[in-house]
Amino acid sequence: MTSATLLVRPPSPRLADGELTHLERVPVDPALAREQWARYVDVYRSRGWDVRELPAADEHPDGVFVEDTVVVFGDLAVLTRPGAGSRRGEVESMRPAVEAAGLEVAAIEAPATLEGGDVLKIGRTAYVGRSSRTSADGVAQLRALIEPRGWRVVEVPVTKVLHLKSGVTALPDGTVVGHEPLVDSPGLFEAFLPVPEPEGTAVVVLDDATVLMSASAPRTAALLRERGLEVVATPVTEFEKLEGCVTCLSVRVR
Repeated sequence: MTSATLLVRPPSPRLADGELTHLERVPVDPALAREQWARYVDVYRSRGWDVRELPAADEHPDGVFVEDTVVVFGDLAVLTRPGAGSRRGEVESMRPAVEAAGLEVAAIEAPATLEGGDVLKIGRTAYVGRSSRTSADGVAQLRALIEPRGWRVVEVPVTKVLHLKSGVTALPDGTVVGHEPLVDSPGLFEAFLPVPEPEGTAVVVLDDATVLMSASAPRTAALLRERGLEVVATPVTEFEKLEGCVTCLSVRVR
């Protein structure tokens, strides 16, 4: 395993049938989605990441959103139990991928639910969204797994978006960014920076000075560049139509 591994799965031709909770359904272009996914993956390849592609799961419309199926804490991979029953079949195909990456594997057990999009890691703190997809028991099981390993778990209410990371993510310095109308409790975070666009809430830290984000949020990109960050923007419009973003299209193992 290299120091930076990316786990991804190509989008299903049935992507347009994916789950929706807070957005109205609009047409999705599967061919454009595949093109945008390939460009997204190329960003990581161009920066030296070891990209590992999971087998296609065309029977799962949401299968491209691999972040929801596993959360990595150092050398521990926690397989989730999605709150959407239609997505539970995606999880087992993640097990061999994280085992091949040399990770120890644990799992959230029924009847608890937890989706990876509800877990925001900053330092050794895991902010966990208590959302329509992640139950109180799911938060408790995660806490039992990772607190003995030196992690702190902070439960965060999520009512305005699908997942915690649909509303907030973090910059390399730990500052949390979010579009305030989508954030239930910005005061729970030690440092919070409001951003002007809903698509600007999701950033992936590529390194200490660089973030990846959606090309749909140019004003947010300008704001982050003013803070001294290099911003790599890539289009993910077809995934945003399904409440997806740049974080949920991959699992990053560092």
